Amino acid sequence: MSAITNFNNKIATSITKGVATMWCAYGFTILALLSLPSVISQHSILQLVSWIAQTFLQLVLLSIIMVGQNLSSASVEKQINETHEASLGEFELAKEARALAHKELAELKEISREIHQLMKKIEEKLG
Repeated sequence: MSAITNFNNKIATSITKGVATMWCAYGFTILALLSLPSVISQHSILQLVSWIAQTFLQLVLLSIIMVGQNLSSASVEKQINETHEASLGEFELAKEARALAHKELAELKEISREIHQLMKKIEEKLG
């Protein structure tokens, strides 16, 4: 990655982290409200609606939506981590069960061999 790209990424990340805070939403609210008296003095419903839609909602909701997205992604990340941990635990249990099954199978094979040898001895004595 080039130095310019790295620098640009750091700037973008810093700005995104700053805008995605409720403090930024409060600041944008104050900034938007500074222009409200001018809009009200124009006595125009169209100007008021335009101010609400284009100034207030766009500025304030931008930060609030980003905060909400961060909270949602943190929640999803937590669920993913919990699922991953549970899956790893189940995998370890499955490995232990498999090892135990192999051990028991080996013991059963040994017992089967011993029974076979005993049967051979019995046949030799009887036969």
